Amino acid sequence: MAKERLPYPTQKPEALLERIIKASSNVGDIVLDPFCGCGTALITAHKLNRRWIGIDITHLAIGAMKWRLLNFPTAEYKVKGAPEDLSGARDLFERDPYEFQYWAVDLVEGQPYRDKKKGADTGIDGYLWFGDEKNKYKKAIISVKGGKNVHVDKVRELCHVVDREKAPMGIFISLEEPTAQMKQEAALQPMYQSPLGTSHPKIQLITIEELLNHKKLDMPPLVPAIQVLPTVDKVSRKGAKLL
Repeated sequence: MAKERLPYPTQKPEALLERIIKASSNVGDIVLDPFCGCGTALITAHKLNRRWIGIDITHLAIGAMKWRLLNFPTAEYKVKGAPEDLSGARDLFERDPYEFQYWAVDLVEGQPYRDKKKGADTGIDGYLWFGDEKNKYKKAIISVKGGKNVHVDKVRELCHVVDREKAPMGIFISLEEPTAQMKQEAALQPMYQSPLGTSHPKIQLITIEELLNHKKLDMPPLVPAIQVLPTVDKVSRKGAKLL
């Protein structure tokens, strides 16, 4: 019930970690959490002026940790072990397609939909939140495809999911270059007209290579998921699930 609560299954209260860190370390010491999850120990260590190192095997945890660090603009950190080029991205996909999806969603600063290993495929790999109206958050549906067998039907599936979820926009992230038919199908969709007076493609195709080269999506002002989740949870007990 704490204000910092996220829908992450093993999250601990910051107050508990504060007691432990204060009792076992001094200002300037290094706090190591080898199974850091969503990073409560590291966030608390940062608040208490300790240095910190966090280790986790999943890109889901890494993404959650990066969201929380947005609350600390002066925090400097490095993420090690994540793909840095196209060959690394392909290697990750071959080793674990689900971790590839989590990593790809994090590349656009999105929110993973849930644990895809445990749930049925709904056609949603993540959400990207934006705010172009006062006191209202909107979501773009993210679909990630890593295999070579990517064709126009996948874009049509995303269009269907966007309509089903009543979402304003959809983002299609692919490891391989989209075909001409895929680009044409996306271009046939109507533009999203923002209340801010700007227009944005309703369905946007972007490759992993483009994201690694820092290409940006054509979106209204984005809102970090860490800011959206507590608000969504107040509206619905189901909330926007991280897992």
